Amino acid sequence: MNAVLRPDTPQMAHQPLDSRGRPLRDLRLSVIEACNFRCGYCMPADRVPEGYGLDAASRLNFDQIETLVRGFARVGVSKLRVTGGEPLLRKRLPALIARLARIEGIDDLAMTTNASLLAPHAQALRDAGLGRLTISLDALEPARFAQMSGGRGQVERVLEGIAAAEAAGFSAMKVNCVVQRGVNEDQVLPLVAHFRGSGHVLRFIEYMDVGSCNGWQRGQVVDSDSLRARIHAQWPLQDLPSQYTGEVASRHGFIDGQGEIGFVSSVTHAFCGDCHRARVSADGHLYTCLFASTGTDLRPALAHGEARFTAHLADLWSARADRYSELRNEQRSARRGKPVEMFLIGG
Repeated sequence: MNAVLRPDTPQMAHQPLDSRGRPLRDLRLSVIEACNFRCGYCMPADRVPEGYGLDAASRLNFDQIETLVRGFARVGVSKLRVTGGEPLLRKRLPALIARLARIEGIDDLAMTTNASLLAPHAQALRDAGLGRLTISLDALEPARFAQMSGGRGQVERVLEGIAAAEAAGFSAMKVNCVVQRGVNEDQVLPLVAHFRGSGHVLRFIEYMDVGSCNGWQRGQVVDSDSLRARIHAQWPLQDLPSQYTGEVASRHGFIDGQGEIGFVSSVTHAFCGDCHRARVSADGHLYTCLFASTGTDLRPALAHGEARFTAHLADLWSARADRYSELRNEQRSARRGKPVEMFLIGG
């Protein structure tokens, strides 16, 4: 998607690198903490109460969000992903998307959603300038899907959302599945069979130790290598090259030409070395790693305007040294403070 050029938001002459020489290219922006699902690996119902995240007072407003994204664009961000919680719970979301789509430098505007609320909004989002969609879908079997969503979701609504997005012009959507041992391993092959040849890219994500409310254990992880072997045995695969530096998913194409799948393997194959992503929560806190324990409140800097905020952001990124996945074993025991929950920063 080509953004409309705005001459009032030039990039910095010298874009910052963090302490390990990594640029800032990708922003994951949460617009709401609330979600209509209660998936066990993210927002379990017994740990997160009903109504959580629905208080609008603590969220950044649209003006603050636009200033924030302009600042990120000035330090080098070109990819913006809107997340939640469930972003479709944010009121007037297409209006926000339209504002973000006009920011110079943001040439890839995407959104991650569980798609259960997508059908009535797909066309408005497309018309507003949203370029890509990623759908979270952990099971196709209706009872299993309902169980995994905490009894709050119907897989039929998700599939209707995907169909509506296709009709609105969204192509090559990414469909993400978090695989947990003993929970939804049996859904892997049915998902592959369903999306093969669809033009969409199914991606399997290793269950990661984000946050603390999910009770993560290493034994619950199904490693990507074993999943790939299982799929390859039924539908032969071949390796595909990465499309850009820092791509999180390894790409594999079906030899018979029926599309591709991907694997996100943060637990077994760390990719910290070229990670160029930052995350901002709905209340305006910056997290420089998915596995962070603390964030930095950006609201005071935002109050001083775009130029001051941009300089502050450059300083924060320059100090970044995160590489948790490379140091997982020692850092889990050495972590100070409670790790941030996935639903606060959009995964």
